[in-house]
Amino acid sequence: MPTPAPVPDLSKLRIDRSLASLHRRRRRKWIWLAVLATVIVAGALWQWLRPRPLAVQTVPVVTAYPSQQFVVLNATGYVVAQRKAAISSKATGTLEWLGVAEGSRVKEGDVIARIDDRDVVAQMHSVEASVGVARAGTEQNKVELANAKVELARDRDLVAKGFISQSALDTAQARYDRALAAVASAEAGVRAAIANARNAALAVDYTKIRAPFDGVVLTKNANVGDLLTPFSSATDSKGAVVTMADMSTLEVEADVSESNLDKVKVGQPAEIVLDAIPDTRFLGRIDRMVPTVDRAKATVTAKVMFNKIDPRILPEMSAKVGFLSREVTAADEKPTLAVNPDAIATRDGRKVLFVVRDDRAVAVPVAAGKNLGDVVAITGDVKSGDKAVQKPAAKLASGARVAVTVR
Repeated sequence: MPTPAPVPDLSKLRIDRSLASLHRRRRRKWIWLAVLATVIVAGALWQWLRPRPLAVQTVPVVTAYPSQQFVVLNATGYVVAQRKAAISSKATGTLEWLGVAEGSRVKEGDVIARIDDRDVVAQMHSVEASVGVARAGTEQNKVELANAKVELARDRDLVAKGFISQSALDTAQARYDRALAAVASAEAGVRAAIANARNAALAVDYTKIRAPFDGVVLTKNANVGDLLTPFSSATDSKGAVVTMADMSTLEVEADVSESNLDKVKVGQPAEIVLDAIPDTRFLGRIDRMVPTVDRAKATVTAKVMFNKIDPRILPEMSAKVGFLSREVTAADEKPTLAVNPDAIATRDGRKVLFVVRDDRAVAVPVAAGKNLGDVVAITGDVKSGDKAVQKPAAKLASGARVAVTVR
């Protein structure tokens, strides 16, 4: 009987799934690569086919004034005080007290500083005492004169009666003349002593530094304890204590090119704009012209006075001056919006301004007014500072994407 065949051990059989997993990972990788390539191609097609922004140049919407249409010449300059002084002491001494600082307002005659006056006060008291001595001497000489006058009269009577000789009368006359001269000399001494006393009093007053006019202190040049001299000739000494200006005399010194002198004249109205106060325009007029030409700059200085001084105006502010062809009215001083006329376009029979907002050109209806120099007045839904497309192309429509280029 034949031997049966052995049964195979199925427990040792295994399915190698690593190869299947590798195939799945390869398939997923190719799928992701395909998706990524599709996205890139789609993005490139979108960038290629989408409407491209139109390159434009812009001009700003500005605040203008109707008075600008009357400007015949512009100039620059600085605000200065016509009345300005560096205040110093007439006496020499140590600054003992200073009663002002920068910005202090003072009145004419106010004591703003004082130097040590002990030496000059002592000298003044000495001179005043000498006045008393001179007056006492004068009174003594007057008494002697009166006595000499009486004796002279008596001797004249005695000579007439023959009781005394002529020589005795001559002696009395000489004594009287000497007494008279002594009184005159003493009175002159009194006048000299009084004059010296006045000088001493002035020397004391010179130790008090006073404001020469109403004004404002601009700078402080010395401090308490500094040595002051009239001409600041000594080492470590100070000359001026403070510098002050009369703010009611502020004016603008503007440089006018000599080639444009025929456009300006004394009395001509002007409009002043200060860099520190750009929103306010001040009216003024040419007060005078400096009768000389600056050789280096080829300019003549025009002194332009303000019609009304504003407390905000300060010395050394930079200013722009527009010389006007005629006087302006209150209406000419009212601000209005304006823009370069090249920015105004016509669409469907109406005037529009293409304002750039969020990288798109938005057509805003406007109404054009007067020409104000290089700009034209407008009204509409725009504000100062908006950027308008300059010379908009005929194909530019509202809402179109634009890219602003710099000129």
